[in-house]
Amino acid sequence: MNKKLVSALTTALVVGAASTTFAASNPFSDVPADHWAYDAVTQLANDGVIEGYGDSTFKGNRNITRYEMAQMVAKAMTKSTSGVDKALVDKLAAEFAEELNNLGVRVANLERNADKVQWHGTAEYTFQHYMTEGQHDTDKNSRNNLLIRLEPTAEVNSHWHVKARLDANTFLDEDSSANAEDEGKVALKRVYAEGNYGNWTLKFGKFATPDDDTIADTAFSGAEVAYKPAGDGVNFVVGAGRLNSPAAFNREKNADADDLAANYQYVGVGAQKSKLWGAVRWHHLNARNFENLNYNLYAKNKTDEANVVLVKGGYNFSKNVGLKGFYAQNHDADYYKKAGSVELDYKGAQAENQGTWGAWVAYRHFGRNAFVASPWDVINIDNMGEKGWEVGGNYAVFKNTILTLRYGNGKDLKTDKKVENLFGRVNFLF
Repeated sequence: MNKKLVSALTTALVVGAASTTFAASNPFSDVPADHWAYDAVTQLANDGVIEGYGDSTFKGNRNITRYEMAQMVAKAMTKSTSGVDKALVDKLAAEFAEELNNLGVRVANLERNADKVQWHGTAEYTFQHYMTEGQHDTDKNSRNNLLIRLEPTAEVNSHWHVKARLDANTFLDEDSSANAEDEGKVALKRVYAEGNYGNWTLKFGKFATPDDDTIADTAFSGAEVAYKPAGDGVNFVVGAGRLNSPAAFNREKNADADDLAANYQYVGVGAQKSKLWGAVRWHHLNARNFENLNYNLYAKNKTDEANVVLVKGGYNFSKNVGLKGFYAQNHDADYYKKAGSVELDYKGAQAENQGTWGAWVAYRHFGRNAFVASPWDVINIDNMGEKGWEVGGNYAVFKNTILTLRYGNGKDLKTDKKVENLFGRVNFLF
């Protein structure tokens, strides 16, 4: 916009300040640099929903006006969005409703404070069939269950939100007897406060680790400080707290629950440069009572420590093809202490776009003691770990409905017996 025009209009608004209502909603006032709208627009830009200026930038680090922000929101409102993106567009529309109205964009049924609490989640059906060489009764190794997951987010102010995750499982096969006490129960898996200040994020409560996609798919109670720029650059994270029953230690089943809690810390740095990204992190655990450990499968000498170093990264060859992997090693374990994976991905199902799909092939080698908790489905850490190949794919059957299929073929690291795993899941996202 012409700077002289902006200056003239701003002067006119100041002179006409007797109209206090209009002055209070001055569309030419800056949006503060730490306003949540910048992060929201950045996320929408990354998802291809919204654009900044013609060159897709925000003109360096300068603040932009509410009028300029409203122009971008107006364009976003013309796009078909769903899920998180739709929630961000609705929230931006509520925040800049007056400016949008001045632009002739009517925002119906939106109040600035109407979206203080938002709910998202999934309903999923999972079937899994696990087969081991020499095994006759394969029915005892099936998983057949329904899960509903709710993820509410409550806005406290422009910087802070309270987030949670609630899960409820229903088991559909005879093997669910072992889980009978959990049948139908709603479990509070996560609850935490999250503060966003520019590129900095603070978390307090019970939340997931930054490596829940590789070796630490678990929630812990504690605090985290993270720095991550919106685009290319160096990122950093550090967290500390308490963790229950870490899978990195092979404990006897009769251990007291109080003895299963461990102190937990992690720290790491990462970087992204165009199509290349990577990170190096260290995870540390120690517990006050390790008498129940099976040291024959962990370490030659007793230890109350686990120190796992993780290196992970990836490269996107094109919009559709990418390669990613990780390597982890527990330096306090003597057995089954290494884990690694290399995966080649092609495209991927997009929940908002019916008919989109993706496929992958991977080789994985998972020693149990290299994990805090595993997120993997078909080559996994059952017994003391497995190694082998995985192939899989996903498909958007309908909008917000994803079908995922996986097949794993490998060997048990402890027994060297052949293992096969069939996995299917349907997710209904809302």
